[in-house]
Amino acid sequence: MAKETIVCEYPSKSQVQGENFDHQNSKLVTAATDNGKGSNGVLKDTSPELPGWYADASWPGEAHIYKMEKIIFQGKSEFQELLVFESSKHGKVAILDGYIQLTENDEFAYQEMLTHLALCSIPNSKKVLLVGGGDGGILREISRHSSVEHIDICEIDKMVIDVYKKFFPDIAVGYEDPRVHVHITDGIAFINSVPEGTYDVIILDAFQPMGPIAEVLADNCFLESVAKALRPGGVLSAPADSLWHKNFVVADIIANCKKIFRGSVNYAWTTVPTYASGVIGFMLCSTEGPPVNFKHPINPLNPERNGVAKGPPKFYNPEMHAAAFCLPSFVDKIVDPIRY
Repeated sequence: MAKETIVCEYPSKSQVQGENFDHQNSKLVTAATDNGKGSNGVLKDTSPELPGWYADASWPGEAHIYKMEKIIFQGKSEFQELLVFESSKHGKVAILDGYIQLTENDEFAYQEMLTHLALCSIPNSKKVLLVGGGDGGILREISRHSSVEHIDICEIDKMVIDVYKKFFPDIAVGYEDPRVHVHITDGIAFINSVPEGTYDVIILDAFQPMGPIAEVLADNCFLESVAKALRPGGVLSAPADSLWHKNFVVADIIANCKKIFRGSVNYAWTTVPTYASGVIGFMLCSTEGPPVNFKHPINPLNPERNGVAKGPPKFYNPEMHAAAFCLPSFVDKIVDPIRY
């Protein structure tokens, strides 16, 4: 495959402050004559325009705003646009097609939980598939599991991998694991092409966690393909809606997944300040076969083995694993209405 060229741009401070980079739901907010303040110095009722700040408006009616120090990379492939900038408080930040992907400040919370909620719930996993996850952070976390012999990753965009390797080396370190096999291809097509029962664990990280993922988890054809690709008692881990989402539809997703996977199906959650509402959900599903109890992990991480990671997990531990399945009452009523 021909090597893609990455063009790195380093605008001056004045360029960052004056640029209007408008994506689908996010933008760089440009300077106003009064910096968004009225004559009394108080912010106006309308949204202020602040020079050199990035506004992530993933949810209608609210935005997270990040102070930008400089743009590190801005490029477009045949698939998508990627923006990387240095923030003042959150380290480097990656924005893909207008959606915030991660910040160096808290990426580990999402990556660790999405990975270990699955891999620590079943014994002796040997073969794992990651769909998406081009930043390499989930690969980093999978590498902590010594039983794993083979890791496939499907990432449709090579630009994403190259940019993360260059600018986020502590995250992309996952690619250094010799068990990793990279496939630059569509993940859904790849899943459809593998024999039944190929994988112990499949991790989905290819979809936006705050909306379209609900559509993916409601796609019966896709879920059936995932279930077939898993061995009996195999596990799917995928991001799901935040429990604070106004149209929280996880009850329907759980019912649908139970019909297709025919094993255990659970909703978990954790805090990731970067994401809208500060919370992200996870769907954990196992196929019919050896029973899986996601709430009580049976395969603890070995603190002496960190794979290619540069140290132990920063967020995940057995207590956090169990706590992730403890739901607030208003959510528990939605997820498990029979109890009420």
